[in-house]
Amino acid sequence: MRSAGILLHRRGEVLLAHMGGPFWARKDAGAWTIPKGELAGGEEPWDAARREWVEELGVPVPEGPVRDLGEVTQKAGKVVRAFAIEGELDPSSITPGTFAMVWPPGSGVEREFPEVDRVAWFSPEEAAARMVAAQREFLARL
Repeated sequence: MRSAGILLHRRGEVLLAHMGGPFWARKDAGAWTIPKGELAGGEEPWDAARREWVEELGVPVPEGPVRDLGEVTQKAGKVVRAFAIEGELDPSSITPGTFAMVWPPGSGVEREFPEVDRVAWFSPEEAAARMVAAQREFLARL
């Protein structure tokens, strides 16, 4: 499985998204990620990163030079490619997309949940303490 995302940064801070849905609701450490998502068949990573940014956050991708931060492989084997952009975003401006899943498990009831339930700016040290472990490498590559 391959995914791509954007690591927005500004003056010593990075923007992370807290994963939405019931599995992540009460978690903090390891529950924050760069806004990202899976590549569709034949899609280029940068195109997927931009599409996923808009789907997950509901705002346009900030303008600015793009830097390819390469790939990391997460614990479950997912390969994540990240692109860095320096820019601004007001966390209160997002309108997250949603996904549907049966919840509670076995109930047969399909519910909608936000893809991300919040975004926030963090120092690299704060981000490293909260984000998916394999993605910490992107902070070092900034």
